[in-house]
Amino acid sequence: MVAGPDDRVSCGSPAGIHSARVGGSTQVADSVRTVSTPLAAQASWCSGWVCQSNTRPAGIGNVATITAACPSCDTEWQVTPLAAAGAGRSVAGVNVNHDKLCGSPEWAAYLQGEVLPVVTGGADLGREMLEIGPGPGAATGWLCQRVARLTALEQDAPAAAALAARFPEVEVAVGDAARMSYPDCSFDSVGSFTMLHHVPTTELQNQILAEALRVLRPGGILVGSDSLPSDGLHHFHEGDTCNPMEPSVLLVRLQTLGFAAVTVTVDELLMFTARKRAAE
Repeated sequence: MVAGPDDRVSCGSPAGIHSARVGGSTQVADSVRTVSTPLAAQASWCSGWVCQSNTRPAGIGNVATITAACPSCDTEWQVTPLAAAGAGRSVAGVNVNHDKLCGSPEWAAYLQGEVLPVVTGGADLGREMLEIGPGPGAATGWLCQRVARLTALEQDAPAAAALAARFPEVEVAVGDAARMSYPDCSFDSVGSFTMLHHVPTTELQNQILAEALRVLRPGGILVGSDSLPSDGLHHFHEGDTCNPMEPSVLLVRLQTLGFAAVTVTVDELLMFTARKRAAE
């Protein structure tokens, strides 16, 4: 079921935040690792929130490995990594329940406790980092404590103003991540956390990733997470944009755009890292 705009949304621990963990990664090519679970076995964090469930589901099933050479057939679209994106906003708005979830302390605690330490674990974020699409700042406070200078690029002007008021130590800018104004090689790291599935087209997602590569310094790292395709995710996004990325296809897209040392991991969320090649 999907809660209506006036329905009360539980603020308890949502279903889907559970103890399932990936048991390891398998090397499938030089500097590329990818791990996945079957899409049918994935638990939906968002669905549990909307349904106000207090249950904590069991593990998400056996871990299966996939390779970049064999993208899944679970999605109907075909990747076109070098296609040009048209004009218009690259990130769409969200429905009422989605907005409540993204701004909740429970979601921030989940990201900061279970996602960010994993996806950034062992990575040198450098001194200057760019966060793309921070929204209400669920990841922003955690990130700004780990770099000397954090810049947050938010497309929605009111959200950017609220973020700047909440985090005065962060340089908040209003802009489109698909058409950044920053010069080449401006940042040591770029982060995007549960934002990319809000981007309505594959071409715009690719353009955002290409822009992230452009503004990274040589040797810099892209770190990110996003929601996994599932029925629950699509139900939760009723009335707004839902364009999740299938893990194996994301791996190929990042490679095609020019990233190196690509790692894609699937647990409760899709998590990924990739590097801009060091200058020779």
